[in-house]
Parts: sequence; structure tokens; C-alpha cells
Amino acid sequence: MQAVDKEVISQLLKWLQAGETCWLATVVGTWGSSPRPIGSLLACNQAGQIVGSLSGGCVEDDLLEKLTTGQLAAEHAQFFQYGITAEETEKFGLPCGGSLYIVVEPQTPSAETVAQFSRLDQALTERHCITRTVNLDTQTTTIEDVDQHAPLRWDESQQVLQHTYGPRFQLFIIGAGMVGKYLAEMALMLDYEVTVCDPREGLLADFGVEGVQRIVDMPDDAVRALARDQATAIVALTHDPRIDDMGLMEALTTDAFYIGAMGSSRTSASRRERLLALEVSEADLAKLHAPIGLAIGSKTPPEIAIAIIAEITAVRKQRLPEAVAEVTAVSAG
Repeated sequence: MQAVDKEVISQLLKWLQAGETCWLATVVGTWGSSPRPIGSLLACNQAGQIVGSLSGGCVEDDLLEKLTTGQLAAEHAQFFQYGITAEETEKFGLPCGGSLYIVVEPQTPSAETVAQFSRLDQALTERHCITRTVNLDTQTTTIEDVDQHAPLRWDESQQVLQHTYGPRFQLFIIGAGMVGKYLAEMALMLDYEVTVCDPREGLLADFGVEGVQRIVDMPDDAVRALARDQATAIVALTHDPRIDDMGLMEALTTDAFYIGAMGSSRTSASRRERLLALEVSEADLAKLHAPIGLAIGSKTPPEIAIAIIAEITAVRKQRLPEAVAEVTAVSAG
């Protein structure tokens, strides 16, 4: 996820800026069961400090020892495998006979390396996509700005790693209520980066979902700063027009791929009248999904959250008309 990538790249940059030699390791392939997905990152320095994870703790200590004692990637980037034999799998605790394939790169504190990781760090901060290509045969690295995220590519025959950093999908939730809690949990399971914004500090303090960024602020300011790109879905869930409308007015000016607001048909009609009176254009208002979610007859908070995440998924996959038709057919029996 972007938040983890950002933590790893930012720390590696700090080490380089401080003149420290360090390493960047990337999971480029797995076989069998793996506790961490392809693209997972780990950085460490000569002092043994680690940020990120490759295996959830299975191989990190062994990798650190190999790096700091010069057994691996002492001078050049290398491809390395864990779990080749049954003995290795048992030793490192890799589940279900799994194997882990990684590329490990030594990073020395030079102006070129600092500039490269500064550029990566900035792209992650601004939620822009950037592709880093590493050629292990020629020991060269290039960076290129790209329009959208792409899966990691590892060509073992050519010894080339192509890794795109940048925004995965983000869910920006306005309102720290019960529906928001269930929705945040579901979105995290689907690998969204989740941000919850609510000016009511007490509600936000009690939100209770781990792995979520919490912002105590009016939603228009937060949307303007954090939720403007095409990889973002924005949902307004407070039922308070003083909060929801402010967020929606800003959200409807963004490139977010989905914007929705909770409420009945009557509430949604009243909201549209208010937003038009506040000079939101008809074209921008047409982006709004309200009532929010697929019409599956949801009543309880978890059911409403399911309906919302289903509609967001259908829009993301560009299958909303099909999804609506399928739900309608099921409802009709």
C-alpha cells in the first residue's frame, strides 16, 4: 500500500541524506502461500534498523545479517530466493512450502541517489505515479513519471525490475459514524488507503478502526488537500448538511472516480436543490451517487456499507449498468 511504500522510501531517503549506506529490498515474486504481496518493500541500514516488511517476520533477520556482513548485495543489486529447499522453508517459517523472490539493492549516499529517492518520495506525497526500472545486468536505474498505477514486472531472463510507485485506490470517508466504520473495514480488506474526516473530534477519537488516517477538519479543506485524483472515491455519511454539503461542494470539483452521499431519495433531492443554490453546476452534480450504494434493500449499517462498497467497485470496474441490472433482476425474482 502507498502508506507503507511512503514510510520505506522516506526513511531510506533520510538515511541517504545523513550519509548512510543502506539497502532496498523488493518482493518480485512468490510461490505458494506468502504473508506479504508482490511489491512489498523493506529498507535497512548498516546499523540494523529496518522499515517495511518482506515476509511478516519470516526472513527479515536472516536478510539483515546477510546484508550487514557483506554476504548479499555488498556492491551490486542482486536477485535472491528464500524457500528453495524444504529445509529453508522450515527454517524461515515460510507457510505452506512457499518461496519468496526478492531483488536487493545497495544504496550509497550520492547526489544522484538522493535525487532519485527525493523524486520518489515527492511523487508518493503528491499521490502521483512514478515507475522505477532497475536493470541488474547493467546495474542501471531509471525513473519515469506515468499516468496510472501498473503491476510490478520482474523479467528474470533479462534481470529487469519495473516497479510503479504511487496511489493505489483511496477511500475518503466524511463522517466517523457506524456506517463509516464498517465501510472502512471493508475497504481496507480490498486494499484501499482509507482516510476518515470529521470535524467532531470526539466521534473521530472513538472511530476504532486500525490502519485508517483520521483528520479532524472541515471536509472541504481535507478533500482539497488529499482527495483530488482519479484513484479516489469520496463518500459523505454524516447526515448533517453543514458537514456533508461542504465536503461535496469540493468533491464535485475533483477528478475522484466516485462521489456518493448517504440519505433517502427525499433527502437526496433536497441536497441537490441546496447544492444547485450554492452554485454547483448541473454537470458537476451529475457525478453524485445519491441515494448512495446499490439498491439491495440494505437497512443496517453493515448492509449499507456492503451496498456502498459494491457500487464503488462497480464504478471502478466500469460495470455499474450491469450491476444495477443484476440487482434489479434478483429483486424482481
